[in-house]
Amino acid sequence: MTIDIKSHAKVGVYVDAANISRNGGQRMQYDILREFACRDHAEPLRLNVYLSYDEERAETNTVYRDKARAYQSALRELGYKVIEKRVKWFQDEAGNRYGKANADLDMAVDVLLQSENLDRVLLATGDGDFVQVVRALQNKGCRVEVLAFDNVSEELRREADMYVSGYLVPGLLPTRGDDYAAPMWGAMGSRVRGYCYHHDDNKSFGFMRFLVKLSQYLWKTDSRDPDSPYRTAFFHDSSLPEGFNVMKLPSRNHLFEFTLAEPNGKQPVATDIILVHPISS
Repeated sequence: MTIDIKSHAKVGVYVDAANISRNGGQRMQYDILREFACRDHAEPLRLNVYLSYDEERAETNTVYRDKARAYQSALRELGYKVIEKRVKWFQDEAGNRYGKANADLDMAVDVLLQSENLDRVLLATGDGDFVQVVRALQNKGCRVEVLAFDNVSEELRREADMYVSGYLVPGLLPTRGDDYAAPMWGAMGSRVRGYCYHHDDNKSFGFMRFLVKLSQYLWKTDSRDPDSPYRTAFFHDSSLPEGFNVMKLPSRNHLFEFTLAEPNGKQPVATDIILVHPISS
């Protein structure tokens, strides 16, 4: 049994909020994101969220203004610094107005300057424009992790020291039917998300792997290891979403949400399975 040792790592978290919200993470829980980034008891030295804010809309829409300010206040209470990027309005050749509030440059400059004091950086974005930023951080000695949901740049995933789908992090994104009475993620009857790591084409069954706790041992994917933060669930092909092509399994790229039912043998059974990523398959 491995003994957990308190980390002395200094961590920086940088959230491209617009990219995350547009691509599946609109309901992302920022307190869980902080816990995930510091899962080995690391110190969160920088917690930056880059948000767009439409001043023009706020002047006429008090509901928008109040919600935006309340959201920013909630983030600050969790220890995040909110970097506000004002929306600028332009007009195209046809006379149509459009707004832009790209915070990529601000985020890139901040993370590069602040990385001097960081050991690890977590970038919450799927934007491929950050590939060069990842390389620059690595060249400065930082470990770089990327977390996102949908429409993630494949090059960004490959360049990062570790890529984690936000769908797989326990509690980071509410599951279907989440409420206060729902069982805790990983308990019998709870909804969890995972991927198929083994499939028997001849016998029409397989096994899902899912994360049950935030741990420094994310690389220990074998659930038989007592230090592994992962567990497995059995499923039969008949429980998969209608029309899903089982020839695509096993796959780490296809992520499922399912309910954990009482064990059929050693592992719990995955029931009521839906595909959450990719959206269409």
